[in-house]
Amino acid sequence: MSWLTLLNNLENGTVRAATQDEQGNWHANVEVKEGILEAFRNGTNTEYPGGFVDKDNLAPQGFAAEAGVRMVPGGSSVRRGAYVASGTIIMPPAYVNIGAYIDEGTMVDSHALVGSCAQIGKNVHLSAAVQVGGVLEPVGASPVVVEDDAFIGAGCVLVEGVVVKKGAVLAPGVRLSASIPVYDCVNERVLEKGEAIPENAIVIPGSRPANGEWAQQQGLSLSCALIVKYRDEQSDAALELEEVLR
Repeated sequence: MSWLTLLNNLENGTVRAATQDEQGNWHANVEVKEGILEAFRNGTNTEYPGGFVDKDNLAPQGFAAEAGVRMVPGGSSVRRGAYVASGTIIMPPAYVNIGAYIDEGTMVDSHALVGSCAQIGKNVHLSAAVQVGGVLEPVGASPVVVEDDAFIGAGCVLVEGVVVKKGAVLAPGVRLSASIPVYDCVNERVLEKGEAIPENAIVIPGSRPANGEWAQQQGLSLSCALIVKYRDEQSDAALELEEVLR
């Protein structure tokens, strides 16, 4: 498949930068990421209106009203090779990078970033200033995935291939990466390194004592994330405001 065909297929959603197997695990689509890198190699820098410079084959997308995407004026951009489904709302300023996939009914709020190859499910809310990291290299590295019906609070940062499962809720300020431990206070265990945030988990930012006698004497602590409960009818009601905004 040529890189031009690949970009078109990414934009219409027939090809994705990551796929989910029957066990629910996500895997990078190496051929797709290699094709995206090939597109970069085949482009040359060019000037765009407004003083911007980028590859001539990766111009930002425009949307017709028939596409069902509402991109509010004010500085947002969706790069070539990203898929945005009908019913998505993009508030300004926001940025969606190449290879990203955003499914139906998702809200991308102000100052949010959906990085390269990130996979966002249906009816997800990415609140203001959420940073969903991207990854193109190494080509085998899995991107960040946020599954259907998840709610990502303001200022959350998701990087290094983190997976947030269906219906999970991240409180404002939660930071997740491969090196930040997640403590499940409900089931009294620590998630394995690289383990996904479970379905319907409600996660808040927390801290843990730093190792070492000196650090403990200074009262130092390190960031972590805490699962404090799992969604129920009460927590679901608190999220109904999302529908009002649509």
